[in-house]
Amino acid sequence: MNRLKTLVVDDEPLARKGLVIRLQEFEQLQLMSECKSSREAVDAIIENKPDLIFLDIQMPGLNGFEVLKAVQEKGHELPIVVFVTAYDTYAIKAFEVRALDYLLKPVDDDRLAECVNRVISEHQAVNDEHQEKLISLVAEVTGQDTHTLLEKLASGENITADQYPDYIAIKDSGEITRVAVKDIKWIDAAGDYMCIHAGDDTHILRRTMKELEQDLNPKLFQRVHRSAIVNIKQVEKLCNQQNGEYHLQLKNGQKLKVSRSYKDRIKQLILS
Repeated sequence: MNRLKTLVVDDEPLARKGLVIRLQEFEQLQLMSECKSSREAVDAIIENKPDLIFLDIQMPGLNGFEVLKAVQEKGHELPIVVFVTAYDTYAIKAFEVRALDYLLKPVDDDRLAECVNRVISEHQAVNDEHQEKLISLVAEVTGQDTHTLLEKLASGENITADQYPDYIAIKDSGEITRVAVKDIKWIDAAGDYMCIHAGDDTHILRRTMKELEQDLNPKLFQRVHRSAIVNIKQVEKLCNQQNGEYHLQLKNGQKLKVSRSYKDRIKQLILS
């Protein structure tokens, strides 16, 4: 039996080691030296020509898409790619539609086994087809041409789509917590961090307010201040103060100041 030469690429040591240990249980896979950075990954793919790579999408330096782009630009074919991501975005649904696989962090054992078995069973048939699918994957879903899309993905630019994530992944001390978007009551800024108030908990996330705003459905989440976003379903009333300023009162009693520039939009959403 020809074992599949397999490469794991992830900048998070715990995630990388955990995946490698579990992949060792599959005798059909021949594990290679893992890569802790995207630059290492490009060199390893070109030099060692793995059959299969488990590729983290969110990495410093080059992201996962840029790794693939760099390999292509050097004239090398891409191996079978299983994307690994902590973010439950529209791209995951695209991967499912296009029959390419992905793993969502934290990786579930049953899901990993399903993924590996699928790759093994389809390996002989997917090589040529996989090349085409990998490049045209998101381009078809978003309607953008392949070249432009790869440039945007490689630069880290957000790609507009009609779908919004059901969960937000929050990394903290080596752990990843998936917070259901529907449970978020409001979000406010604390310096370079975002405080996500969901249920009875507050989660700290290092992202910008603009990035979060782009990931959330504007029909449900609305910016009310330069440093606050609110779940409209959590709003109990809009209050006009004596000094002419406005604030929102949420169902849990929390009060949020509303900037004048957002006042009319909030009124419209509440009344609709």
